Amino acid sequence: MQLSNLPGVPGQEDAVRDFVLRELQGLVDEVRVDALGNVIARRAGRKPKKGERPERVMVSAHMDEIGFLVRFIDDKGYLRLQALGGFDPRNLFARTVVVHTRGGALPGILTPGGRPIHIASAEDRKKVPEIREFFIDLGLPADEVRARVRVGDMVTLEQTARQVGSLICGKAMDDRASVFMLLEVLRQMRGQRPRHDLIAVFSVQEEVGLRGAVVAAYGAQPTVGIGLDVTLAVDTPGASPEEAVTRLGEGIGIKVFDSTMISTRALVDQFADLAEQEGIPAQLEVLSLGGTDGAAIQLSRDGVPSVTLSLPTRYIHTVVESVHVDDLRAGIDLLCAYLR
Repeated sequence: MQLSNLPGVPGQEDAVRDFVLRELQGLVDEVRVDALGNVIARRAGRKPKKGERPERVMVSAHMDEIGFLVRFIDDKGYLRLQALGGFDPRNLFARTVVVHTRGGALPGILTPGGRPIHIASAEDRKKVPEIREFFIDLGLPADEVRARVRVGDMVTLEQTARQVGSLICGKAMDDRASVFMLLEVLRQMRGQRPRHDLIAVFSVQEEVGLRGAVVAAYGAQPTVGIGLDVTLAVDTPGASPEEAVTRLGEGIGIKVFDSTMISTRALVDQFADLAEQEGIPAQLEVLSLGGTDGAAIQLSRDGVPSVTLSLPTRYIHTVVESVHVDDLRAGIDLLCAYLR
């Protein structure tokens, strides 16, 4: 839950990166931060047996979350925003936010322009505003706002993660839950070598085009790619069964298809067979829209066989993204089984 609470929009993942670097101590053979800000950790594998082809397995989970940058400060001190990632404006009404400035964090109120409900027309009430219509009120005089806030400052939605029944609920589960999974896999494999060299990547700027993983994969030159990310669990009232994609509590998703990649079929089969052999709950996933670091790895250099393990998540791209503890455990167990 600590990972969920950290701020880190694309290009400003510093707090998450610092956390990851601390957690990696003693878990890997070497670690570095590349020019884009990706954390790239290497764990040497066992010596290949005679005739066995050595592999380099890259596993990538992204550190960034959807959020905003300050785009403009008007003459009254209200902040206008540039979105980083895909927001549904219906989830942004009357939210509290944090503006991260050089001088420290400032609390703010995010809301769209318009009339209060008491004086709004019937037509006003039906309208869903566009992102460009939202602004932030810092409750400060315009001169003070201009003195403390710069264009380009990071803005994150405010929410404290908590446990709700068997769910972990909070902002940025996309993809901090996968960052946790990858760290936990490394912890569980402490004291033993993976079958092949493991390159664990904690990537940046995924939400604005898989940018970090593109760079990391080019440098790492893996022979196998595994993305770790969330996927839709549309298993709540108002959606038909065929729209569910995955279901919460029924195991880790093994991606077959999304709009950025068709997973390498041999890897899909290998992970599905391994899950069955080990008694690990898993479900196959077809997602009509969306993409993951797995796609960036797959298209690197002259192509890399790749697949993504997907964590079923309700309410994606809101501040109440929710994952099931059993699915987290299934993802950790399956990835450990593969790497061993």
